[in-house]
Order: sequence, then structure tokens, then C-alpha cells
Amino acid sequence: MADEIAPIIVKKVKKGGHGHHGGAWKVAYADFVTAMMAFFLLLWLLNVTTTEQKEGLADYFAPTTASLNQSGADGMLGGRSLQTDGAQISNLGVPSAVSSIAPPDSGRKNESADARKTREMEEAELLERLRQIEEASFEQAREQIRQAINTDPNLSGLKDHIIIDMTPDGLRIQIVDQFNESMFESGSANITARIRSLIEMIAKSIKELPNGLSISGHTDSDNFSTAGYSNWELSSDRANASRRALIEAGLDAERIERVTGLADTDPLITDDPSNPGNRRISIILLRETPVLPPNLK
Repeated sequence: MADEIAPIIVKKVKKGGHGHHGGAWKVAYADFVTAMMAFFLLLWLLNVTTTEQKEGLADYFAPTTASLNQSGADGMLGGRSLQTDGAQISNLGVPSAVSSIAPPDSGRKNESADARKTREMEEAELLERLRQIEEASFEQAREQIRQAINTDPNLSGLKDHIIIDMTPDGLRIQIVDQFNESMFESGSANITARIRSLIEMIAKSIKELPNGLSISGHTDSDNFSTAGYSNWELSSDRANASRRALIEAGLDAERIERVTGLADTDPLITDDPSNPGNRRISIILLRETPVLPPNLK
């Protein structure tokens, strides 16, 4: 029939994919990234290592022996046979590569020795400078004590009671007895009022210094013994009484390192052991910097 509607046919064409290209490019890219990372790591290592470290690495990987054997073998037998008739060296053997190894650079050893010597000299100069500063502080304390004795009315007449000198241990301040006046009451560790004023002045003069202190008591050779109480006990008690007086005057107790009584074993006036001048209290401001040996001064 002419009026019949023709059927509509829809044709669907299914397009195929591009196919699987594989993962080879990923492996190649990973190798490339790894190589670049290794390259930049090498550049960083070359940048941070010193010349000495690079030379050490070069010496480590360089051959330390060179073979002169032309037999083509380099074992225990050197290419030879155990049999007499077979003990021959092949003329066809190619000489082994011989690397000329220079002896270790002695300049580095000399440089290290020079650097060590320079460092020791710098340390010696520093110690000497510290020693000079300490000597200056000792001299300042000594001058301050002298001025105080000359200007303070309470200390008038005590100039002969004090001796200040330098010793290998440090600045020594000695308070000594005189024929007409003693530091302590006879046979006891009670400090007289005038000598206590002198000790207080000494404490004020040295309390700002950082040095430790050593205090020792001394007696003359006159035997003093009362119920087992001898010059040993007396000198120790007087040294300890001086320690307490210094602390009461404001000296830091932590600075006092030792307090000893020496009786009459270390007289100041050696040719007259019974002289009152041997009865004394010795206060030493101990050195903090070591004394340099003469070859380093």
C-alpha cells in the first residue's frame, strides 16, 4: 500500500577504543626521576664535602699496589707452574696496568702540625692574657687594702700588722702579731676588736673577686698545751675564727675552699721561731688561671 509508512532503521555504530598502550613509559619515567635525584644528591655531596674529605675518598678508591707481572696471572705463583719445566712466563701476556701512586701528601701532616702549633700558641696567648687580668685584679685589691689602712682612722696603726705579697698560689694577705699587740686574746681564738676591723676591711676589698680562698693559722714555737689543747688546735681554731669573721663581713662562704692550722711548722721568721711575727693568719686569694711554663710565655 502506498500509504504504508516505511520503517525507520537506526543503525548504531560502536566505535572501538584506542587499545592498550602498555606501562613502559611509566617505568622509563621512574628511571629518569631516580637518575635525576641521584644526580642532584651527588651535586649536594660534592658541595658539602671538604677538600680533605674528597682527597680521602680518592685515596680510598685508588689502588695501593701495582702489579709488574707480565704472565697474565697475579696469584700466589705469579703465573708459574709447580713443575720445573713448566715454570715459564708467557710472552703473550699483556702487561698489567700499572698505576703510579704518589706517596701520601706530607704537606697535610705538616699543615696539621702547623695548625696544632698555631692553636697551642693561641691558647697560650689566651692563658697569658687571663693571667694578666687576674694579676691586675690582685694588684687592685692590694692597693685598695693599703689605701684603706692609710685613710681609715679605725685602722690607724695597723699597717705593720699586714703583709701582702704574690705567691705561686695567688695573692697572700697575712695578718701578723707584733710585740706590742696581738690579733687574738692570749691562748684563745677570740679576735680583738681592732683586728676584727682589719678583717672586715679585707673582706670588703676582695668580696667582688671570683677567686677562691685558703685560710691558714700559724703559731710561734712556744709550746702551748692545756689538757691536750696544743698549738695545732689553737692555730686551727684561729683560722676558723678568721673564716667566720670574713663571712660575717659579707664574704661569700662558698668561696672558702680550705681552712687549716699549721701550728709552728711554717714560720715567717725562720731564724727566730719564737718571734711573735710567726703568729699570723694567712689568707690567700687562689689563682684561677694556670701559670704558663716558661717555654710558652
